[in-house]
Amino acid sequence: MTDTAAAKKSWVDRFLDGIERVCNKLPPPAILFCWLFLIVAVIGAIFTVTDFSMINPAISDPAKAVVKSQNLFSATGLQWLLDNMIKNFTGFAPLGLVITMTLAIGMCEESGLLLAMLSKCMRNVPPALVPFVIAFLGTVGNIASDTAMVVIPPMAAIVYMGVGKHPVVGMINGYAGAQAGFTANLMIAGTDSLLQGLTNQAIKGFIPDSTFTVDVTCNWFFMIASTFLCTLVIGGVCTWLVEPRFGKYEGGADDAKIEELSDSQKKGLRRAGWVALAYVALLVAGFFFGPLAKIAADGSRIFVGSPLLKGMIPLLFFFFALPGIVYGYSAGTIKNSGDLNKGMVKQAAAMGGYVVFCFFAGQFNMLFNWTKLGTMLAIGGADFLKGIGFTGTSMCVAFILLAMVVNLFVASGSAKWAIFAPIFVPMFMLLGYHPGFTQLLYRLGDSPTNCFTPMSPYIWMVLSVAQAKYMKDIKIGTLVANLVPIAFFMQIAWIVFFIVWDYFGLPIGPGVYATLPAGVLPPM
Repeated sequence: MTDTAAAKKSWVDRFLDGIERVCNKLPPPAILFCWLFLIVAVIGAIFTVTDFSMINPAISDPAKAVVKSQNLFSATGLQWLLDNMIKNFTGFAPLGLVITMTLAIGMCEESGLLLAMLSKCMRNVPPALVPFVIAFLGTVGNIASDTAMVVIPPMAAIVYMGVGKHPVVGMINGYAGAQAGFTANLMIAGTDSLLQGLTNQAIKGFIPDSTFTVDVTCNWFFMIASTFLCTLVIGGVCTWLVEPRFGKYEGGADDAKIEELSDSQKKGLRRAGWVALAYVALLVAGFFFGPLAKIAADGSRIFVGSPLLKGMIPLLFFFFALPGIVYGYSAGTIKNSGDLNKGMVKQAAAMGGYVVFCFFAGQFNMLFNWTKLGTMLAIGGADFLKGIGFTGTSMCVAFILLAMVVNLFVASGSAKWAIFAPIFVPMFMLLGYHPGFTQLLYRLGDSPTNCFTPMSPYIWMVLSVAQAKYMKDIKIGTLVANLVPIAFFMQIAWIVFFIVWDYFGLPIGPGVYATLPAGVLPPM
């Protein structure tokens, strides 16, 4: 029967099973990053000994533009490691973010607020729509930057369980939405502002006397449409390809189940709702009348770059924690401060493996930056594409694919664009393309592979939560094998979507088209 079942598997399932088997043979995450640390150190030493160097086009000063690797196996390298080992760990940004949001969401989960809220809201939602709702929430969640990668997957798992689906599929769906769809949104997000600033720097470096710039909304129209594309593709792949691979979830005795609410739960839910509304009202007042807005030169209040957006993590901590505490005391699930403390400790205890991973991942991440290998990789990839000499649509697609490949190794989107922009913005301008269009091409390649690259610390967070709560024996290969097809279909869909959009000559943002306006470049 086993042979018959195996024979009935499609080539896609057999391919993904192969990826899963290979990736599952990887060592535990902490050990994996120890090996990566050693590999980077050796490569950095080789490059240093051979005096290998590259020119960084993002730096205008020729003396400072030369990029050379650094050798860990030297007196300078030893001093760097001794001075920075603790800082590499405590300064690893995902560590604080994940632990902070785990404690906040843990208060909601341990008090029973999340389950009660889902019982109230999800009972009448058709199960078939749930994957698309989760994919949509993950995609638009990038307004809060990396926070969505921490918040959405655990909540998606509970939603999936509530409608009889496998919770790990829910985590995969939510994580893919937050990562593969990271660049899309219905609103202007911090990513738009950050990339636009780097694009304008590249324009000024190319034409110092030009007053031509791109606005923060230069990709907005395309990204609004892309939000719905991400929702359909990610939700669809999770439904028709990923979910059947997991089968029926049997669950455990401690798993939360969505049932009819009791009177005490309804009372707690009402009070928690009022607290949440009051908190949101306070934030709105703080933005329009208080210190949570960024004040422009003309006195107007700006959302992008404001303290409200920059302080999203601590603000979300209280947004989850306060209603959770109020619900717990009102519903009787929290009787005293000791119960509250036990709930937080229980949630934090499940993250022990992730904390160990963060120590070694932090060392690798900082060594990768210190040796300059990430910068060299980005410059080398950019030079390669520039030398190919593609034109037209083939060149645009090649640029998207280059950004996709480099993204597997260099996680920071802004760091890559700081390298790419000074090369490709002028090159594409000379070919008649708008700088906002070049920025858009980069963004299309920079997002999909986010969801399965092991360089992202958040995939290891998802693995830790899945192991602690739903599948004790799950390994990284299972996540990667089911995230790869999402990234593949998302990348193909985005490229096709871009080609169709470009064919009809639609604006990618207010007043922004693929072609460069006349008069921007000086006469040649």
